[in-house]
Amino acid sequence: MPRSTWKPCRDAIRIAPSLLAADFGHIAEAAHQLEESGADRIHVDVMDGVFVPNFTFGTDTVRVLRRATSLPLELHLMIVNPDAHLSTFASAGADAITVHYEVCANLHRTLASIRTLDCRSGAAINPSTPAGMLDDVLELCDLALVMTIDPGFGGQSLIPRTLHKVEQIRREVERQGLDTEVEVDGGVDATNAKACVDAGADVLVAGTAVFGHKDGPRGGIAALQRAVTAAGATG
Repeated sequence: MPRSTWKPCRDAIRIAPSLLAADFGHIAEAAHQLEESGADRIHVDVMDGVFVPNFTFGTDTVRVLRRATSLPLELHLMIVNPDAHLSTFASAGADAITVHYEVCANLHRTLASIRTLDCRSGAAINPSTPAGMLDDVLELCDLALVMTIDPGFGGQSLIPRTLHKVEQIRREVERQGLDTEVEVDGGVDATNAKACVDAGADVLVAGTAVFGHKDGPRGGIAALQRAVTAAGATG
């Protein structure tokens, strides 16, 4: 399947549903549901049981998803030594690859490597990591992701103080005159989407709020879109 069309955030806030909350036994079906529900991208959490206390998707799942959907696949690598796997994930069909500051000894080099693979590059920070740790690599980031929960499991509540880091990164992106998208991931739902957008987020990652909605993914995405519209942030 040809590489997906990546819609920039200049005209609207983007919703990137996380497959962490989907039925792992029906991943392709979940991707089809998201296509039909107005999702902009699919957020794929890759966990190794070392960096975070959980195991999730691997390259075979990414290949299945690439065949199943034309939506962009943004991979969030919550693994140690991500550099060893960048090429494999890119070949499997990733459109974007995000790595964590906490496990990359040479983050600048890692981000540059992701771009050479024709993928958008992303850097993520955990709730305990200061926002300023990304200042010197933002020029190499297409995405700057702020974890608003401790990573590893879905269904957690957003940690309010993490939104201060969203504000800090947004200010730094603007100060440097960059097009870097600011993404929030963890506990995002219709009750706090406005706060995320007001803090400076361009992309909202949501799992439980989408797949756990009483009306399914279509209802979950619609609820987030209404909340964002209420925030006066859509184009």
